[in-house]
Amino acid sequence: MLTDNHGRKINYLRLAVTDRCNLRCFYCMPEDGLNWLSRSALMTYEEMLQSCSLLVKMGIEKIRITGGEPFVRKDIMKFLTSLSELQGLKELTLTTNGVLTAPHVAELKRIGVSSVNLSLDTLDAGRFFSITKRDEFSNVMATFDELLKQGIDVKINAVVMDGKNTQDIIPLIELTKKLPVSVRFIEEMPFNGDDHVYTGLKWDYIRILEEIKGAFADIKKLDDPLYSTSYNYQVPGYMGSIGIIAAYSRTFCGSCNRIRITPEGELKTCLYDNGVMNIKDQLRQGISEDNLKLMLLNTFNSRAKNGWEAERQRAKSQGVHESMATIGG
Repeated sequence: MLTDNHGRKINYLRLAVTDRCNLRCFYCMPEDGLNWLSRSALMTYEEMLQSCSLLVKMGIEKIRITGGEPFVRKDIMKFLTSLSELQGLKELTLTTNGVLTAPHVAELKRIGVSSVNLSLDTLDAGRFFSITKRDEFSNVMATFDELLKQGIDVKINAVVMDGKNTQDIIPLIELTKKLPVSVRFIEEMPFNGDDHVYTGLKWDYIRILEEIKGAFADIKKLDDPLYSTSYNYQVPGYMGSIGIIAAYSRTFCGSCNRIRITPEGELKTCLYDNGVMNIKDQLRQGISEDNLKLMLLNTFNSRAKNGWEAERQRAKSQGVHESMATIGG
């Protein structure tokens, strides 16, 4: 079992397979995109599989594939199939924006992907275009329908943005009335991909909950699963559930069980740190598995206590403006 220097179990890896994305959500990156990583700067599938294999041997039980958008990377399904065959891996999941995903859903089901987080900030096609700068709403909804058809557990991730989509909170909750989905509302974070000023959080988890209670006074609190990042609720009589993720407030750090690997191989033991070691570079220098394992254990034993400490430890010249596409969520 992997633990950090604060006694927290580490059993969950979020692996970003690309920094590229086919949407331009304003809270994630500039409209004209980012300075994309070159092919040589990305981890190869072989390097990712080698890293995941070692981490599973060390105690990682769950892997979530993220991006960028995973399905813009060529041959992603071949990689997912190989990953699903790792001995000791108990759960394989992914996060997608759904634009290119629908044709692959049946195969995801076949290889054992147990759940999919679908990024969807609004149910209104016009607001979707305003937020993402792309006319892809129908493709996203096609993916949503196919996931339900195949019986894959679906979680909708909606970033709550002042003046952009707060009117979508109640309509999104109404999805849970007759569908077995979880709708999770996420606090907006400063990972916007450029240096424009983050003006602070206007819709924190408390305000989001107040908005929900204004429409559903009888909403009930559910028990939060172990390691949950969300506070979970359900409207009585509704099939699905609601979650609120305090991503900026960082109230869940005390039980954090996750680590991240960015598309270029940077290991992050906290979303808010600046990276603690580059696995890709170590592999390309020919490090042995035993020595890589030792380096990983050393990094886990010097992990920040929480997101606020991780952010303070960054160099003063480095803000938290990198894009979520380069971090992996």
